[in-house]
Amino acid sequence: LVELYHNYRHAVLQSGNPNASKIILSNMAVVFDRILLDVEDPFTFSPHHKAIREPFDYYMFGQNYIKPLVDFRRSYIGNITLFDDIEEKLKQGHNIVLVSNHQTEADPAVIALLLERTNSYIAEKLVYVAGDRVITDPLCKPFSMGRNLLCVYSKKHMNDDPELAEMKRRSNTRSLKEMATLLRAGSQIIWIAPSGGRDRPDPVTGEWYPAPFDASSVDNMRRLVEHSSFPGHIHPMALLCHDIMPPP
Repeated sequence: LVELYHNYRHAVLQSGNPNASKIILSNMAVVFDRILLDVEDPFTFSPHHKAIREPFDYYMFGQNYIKPLVDFRRSYIGNITLFDDIEEKLKQGHNIVLVSNHQTEADPAVIALLLERTNSYIAEKLVYVAGDRVITDPLCKPFSMGRNLLCVYSKKHMNDDPELAEMKRRSNTRSLKEMATLLRAGSQIIWIAPSGGRDRPDPVTGEWYPAPFDASSVDNMRRLVEHSSFPGHIHPMALLCHDIMPPP
């Protein structure tokens, strides 16, 4: 927790915001409060988790925490008109899948922050396919509680503990059924990173590039979209935001 505070303080102070000190104290006080509350009474995520907006608004909690880390003067969304089209299709009952790379644990907040001014409907409706770490790590859990999630175990780490492998497979099957149910209902927008993990820089050049996608994950999404009762659209999405919270 001490390291988390110092890292956040250092990053926010670099923003040049005249209210940086107030923002740091306010946000970190809430973060520590939420982390300790969960330690006392741990929250358990269901396969399909819906963002908790009351009595405490975990969605805005995450937005407020990440917002000071984003330099909006240098940040942008390319092809923003596509999101207007996506929003219109969602309201007509269509399903949308965003097939994306994954750069930081803050990706959901970054996406929502950049969309909330023009497409707040999408920002709040997005469902993220999330790995097990962000729903079990005490530092991550309060932020994850503010997002719509489909919780899965990454294939990369399925057999890290052989005794848990079968439990993980059963859990993933339940999540897949939940996703199919959502898509059959229509008007869903789902974000998935088929690489199963975060991007890493090239060890030689230091250049960042998207981690390879798992072809079977992409194919599963295609089949689920095709077998739903509503028209479906799969869009590629590229993220470049690793500076906010670089992976280890």
